[in-house]
Formats: sequence, structure tokens, C-alpha cells
Amino acid sequence: MNAGVVNAVEKQFIRIENITIENFKNVKKGTISLKNRRKNYRASILGLYGQNGSGKTALIDAVQLLRFALCSQPIPEKYAEYINVEERTSTLKFQFILQQEDYCCNLWYQFSMEKVIDESPYHDNKLENSKTKYKVKIFDEVLSYGYTSNEKKIRKGPLIDTSADGIFLPKSKYQELLGNSTEDVTEMLVTKRLVQEQSRTFIFSREMMRRFRENCQVKLYLDILEGLHRFGNRELFIIDTEHEGLINMNALPLAFKYKDDTSESFGNLLLPLNIPASIPEKAMEIVRKIIANMNIVLQELVPGLTIDIIDLGPVVEKDGSLGRMIQLMSLKNNKAIPFRYESEGIKKIVSILQLLIVVYNNPSITVAVDELDAGIFEYLLGELLHIISEKGKGQLIFTSHNLRPLETLDKGFVAFTTTNPENRYIRFTNVKGTNNLRDFYYRDIVLGEQNEQVYCPTNNYEIALAFREAGETFVP
Repeated sequence: MNAGVVNAVEKQFIRIENITIENFKNVKKGTISLKNRRKNYRASILGLYGQNGSGKTALIDAVQLLRFALCSQPIPEKYAEYINVEERTSTLKFQFILQQEDYCCNLWYQFSMEKVIDESPYHDNKLENSKTKYKVKIFDEVLSYGYTSNEKKIRKGPLIDTSADGIFLPKSKYQELLGNSTEDVTEMLVTKRLVQEQSRTFIFSREMMRRFRENCQVKLYLDILEGLHRFGNRELFIIDTEHEGLINMNALPLAFKYKDDTSESFGNLLLPLNIPASIPEKAMEIVRKIIANMNIVLQELVPGLTIDIIDLGPVVEKDGSLGRMIQLMSLKNNKAIPFRYESEGIKKIVSILQLLIVVYNNPSITVAVDELDAGIFEYLLGELLHIISEKGKGQLIFTSHNLRPLETLDKGFVAFTTTNPENRYIRFTNVKGTNNLRDFYYRDIVLGEQNEQVYCPTNNYEIALAFREAGETFVP
């Protein structure tokens, strides 16, 4: 179990408004706005559609990297291979809105990544037959802001720019963030180099956040840093294809955020389905609350279905702490069966349901889901997304191959990938209010009426010929 419990925090609204991807996977350049410019909704929904291999998952991966950055978690080594093969570096840019009760900030955060050889002492690339190991180096972080309140307005300007030599610029912001003391300059330079070696970000590192909290002289600046740090740690959730793989391997990854009058809990649970699983004893009450909360909605999505846990008794964990052995069960028509016997679609719904509940109710929550439609009945998927978009408050980013949501979502909530790696993401133009977006998309695949091509045509005759030629290989 990976979870946290914190005291309830002051109301603050943070949402991603724009993402730009450069030289990342198969995206040379792609910019996508997450705002619905057609109509003012409380919820922010972005459904991304397109051909296989056209950059949909790249968007979810970019949001995942944002979470790593804001949390200052080490970037997993696999992302070193995500930098476009034709380029040396990749850059990700994000724009946010931060809303407090008395002011509003526009925030911009960007960083670049480079694939470098891992020269850590734990991996010797010089050993015979040793495969060269690579890691990600994060550099050129820039955090900028623009400010609007009843009294004044400040245009976009850098708050922290690490691209220059030294610790960071501009000098005026450095003094306001860290004071006039020069005693820790050498130590901070060492920190800057250390976090790069560890594939972490500098601005949001534990070391620098501690210094900002101790020395920052401007409340606005600390609000910005704390707000983004909290957003990454507690309010940004990513459900990727690895999540789906765990379900296929008989494990249920349960991402959650639960809040009551005094505190909030957030994190991830991984529950093996083929055998009973142990969880920390202190987490037992949280798990029961989460399941009870989910059941309110689950029995409406799948009539008559609820889930529960059976407490099989206390256990002692390897570290000596106390835990409880539990078994996840499915209850339908007053009959209980182990949850592992449920369909893959039911498992998928349960694994993300708690987050969808939070998206519906909380404006400062962002959930990004890759292949949301996997295993979910298309009619239910369309209705579920329609309800969240019309009545919800939070932000949901998803990719899908199922076109049913194109008929239920407002057209301003949908974007498409193109076949042009230099301009990967577009919104359709010339779409009338009476158009069925699903039919419109099919028509554009055939006729190509947009400025960018959204589908690389295939030739049915050539495909059939290829099948026949491949089959001849197996003829005796």
C-alpha cells in the first residue's frame, strides 16, 4: 500500500490548461488546450482520439512525467527511451490556473530531458558483456507566473529559471525566495547537481522546498510552489497501461482519494486477487470507507453489484508491524464470490471508480486515464462520461478507441491526433452544433476535410494480399 493521510487544507483550485510536447516519443511537436472554448463548464474533460501510434499515450506519459517532477520523484529509466530517436533532448511545457479566494494566477512550468549514460556505482557499464544503461537527466526547469487580483495585474514573468549557470535566476526573485544569505550557495549548487544525477527535478526537490519554506519572503511565491507541489502529490492521478496489465495479472490496483471533515487520504492499493492480501492495520478503516463510498455508485452502474472485504484476521508484517489479512469479495443477488471471478470490465471500473467520484465532486483534481474504454461496455462509457462532463467539477483526461463518447460529450471536450508529427494534436473545425461528431470523424477519415490528416489510409486489397503471402509460408 502506498498512501498518505493529511489534515484538511485550505481551499485552492489548480487545473492544467495547456500542454506542449516537443520531441517526445513519436511527437515532434504537439500543443493541446484542455479548455472547452465552446461553452463554460465546471468540469474540464479532454477525450483524445486517433489512429494507433499517433501520440495518444504520449500525452498521458507527459502528464505522468509532470507528476514525477512536481513530487521530485526519480524519473524511471524507461523514459530515457521516450526521447524522440532523432533528437538529443525532449521538452515538456504545462500551463496551469491557480485560483485562491482573493486572487488568480496563471502558471507555466517546463523542463527538458536528456538521455545520459547511468554511471552510478550500482551499474558498471565497463564490465564485459554489460549492457549500457541509460537514465533521464532533467535540466532547464523554468517556472513562470502571471497574476491578477482586484488591485493589480502582473504579466507573465519568470519566478525560477534554472537554465543559467549558478542556482537560478532572476536575481530579484532569488533574494525574495531564499533571502540574502550566501552561506548555503555551495550546498545548493551541490543539490542542483545531485538531483540531476538522481533524475529528479531541482525546483520541487525536498531540499529546495525546505529552503523555500524557511526563507521565502513573499506569500504569493510560496503559495505557487506549495500549490503545485501539493497538486502533484495529492491531486494528480495517472492510470496508464501498466495499471491495465496488473489487472490482467490478477491484481487490482486501487487508486483513491478520500476526504472527510478532518483529514484526507490518498494513494494506491495493490490487492492480489488470486490469494488473500495483507494491508496495514491502520489502513483497514480507510479501505472500508472507500469501499462503502464506491458501492453507492457501483450498484447504479452495474445494478445489484457491490463489493466488500472479508477480514481474515491479524498478521505480522516483515517489518514487525501489524496488518490485517483480507479477501476482496463481489456481492450480487445476495451471493458472495471472490472478486477475481468478475469480468475484466468490472475490475477496470472498480479500480478507477473512486477517482471518478472525486473528479465529479472536487474541482482541484486531475485524473488522466490511458485507454479508458478497455473492457467497459460502450453505452455505459458514453453515459458515464456525459454525466461527469455535465455535472462534474474536476478534470479528466482520457484516451479511447471507443467512439461512443463522441456522441455524448460536448464537442469542445474532444481532440484528435494527426498523422503529422510536427502538429500532433488538433481540434476539429467547421463542426456545427447539429453534427454528430462520430459521423463527422468517420467522414473526415475518408475525405480529409481538416487542415491536417487524421488517418493514414490503408489499402484493403494490399492487406488481403499480404495475408495471403504470409499464409503461403505455412503451406507444406
